[in-house]
Amino acid sequence: MGACRVAIHLVRMRIGIVGAGMAGLTCGARLAHAGHEVTIVDKGRGPGGRMAVRRLEHEGATFAFDHGAQYFTARDSAFVEQVATWERDGIVARWAAAGPDAWVGTPGMNAPLRAMANALGVRFETRTDALERDGIYWRLTGQGAPREPLDAVVVATPAEQAGPLLEPWSQVMGDAAHWIASKPCWAAMVAFEERVDAADILSDSLPSGGPLGWAARNSDKPGRDPSRECWVLHASPEWTRKHLEDARDEVCDALLDAFAAQVGPLPGVVAKVAHRWLYARVDRNDDGALWDRDLRLGVCGDWLSGPRVENAFLSGRQLAAMITG
Repeated sequence: MGACRVAIHLVRMRIGIVGAGMAGLTCGARLAHAGHEVTIVDKGRGPGGRMAVRRLEHEGATFAFDHGAQYFTARDSAFVEQVATWERDGIVARWAAAGPDAWVGTPGMNAPLRAMANALGVRFETRTDALERDGIYWRLTGQGAPREPLDAVVVATPAEQAGPLLEPWSQVMGDAAHWIASKPCWAAMVAFEERVDAADILSDSLPSGGPLGWAARNSDKPGRDPSRECWVLHASPEWTRKHLEDARDEVCDALLDAFAAQVGPLPGVVAKVAHRWLYARVDRNDDGALWDRDLRLGVCGDWLSGPRVENAFLSGRQLAAMITG
């Protein structure tokens, strides 16, 4: 009887996960389901990462924007099954304007992540500046970081943030992160007084090399308030690189000018703000996830798999399987 209890204790691990985006939450959910004790920390104020939702307040009115990932698709059978579960739970819906296979979170893109984060008790507004070894255990260091010893650590942040955490402990993981270069993206969120006379999505029709790479009527998405005329304007990667250090107001005005050049005169602007995504998009990578069983250190994220939301899900899922396998 005692030997049986010891065996179970050794199999169950306390695992810290740095990053509460799609990859980290997916990995954490599967590890928790397998019986491990999971602690997830994230420096942000809430769930989402690049699926985050931004809200603007103006004269008592609230305007919501999906200012990062605009939608996602589901092709791998595991992700198709997960999306079907989210649909039954009422937290995702199809967005016909973006195509027959386009999905969005409802009422915001971060809805699936919020559901996972709530179930896992994520600690937000918690920085992780470094990983430390204390004998056979790991510890997280940083403002607000939990100090309890951990049997294993998973890093689920963009490559540029993951590298400094991984390099002191794993050359393989550090090198993998070092050679990844994420593409930045300026995003402008604009609320108008009246409906803009334009198609709900402008992307393929936009001139190549210009400031604007994507424009979408956010308020057209399922579960949004159609009475709020909200648009998200994404700059092209090339334009973003050239204007990376521009002031936010200047970026908003430049993207609005480019938008007006495509659709004609715009209604009055009620509220506007710009957000700079430094790590917006990565190219395809076939690593999937990395796990060092001896160190009990792992890393997952879309930068190890590919640029789509589905890639981040599959990376987190793969790493959980490597840890539990």
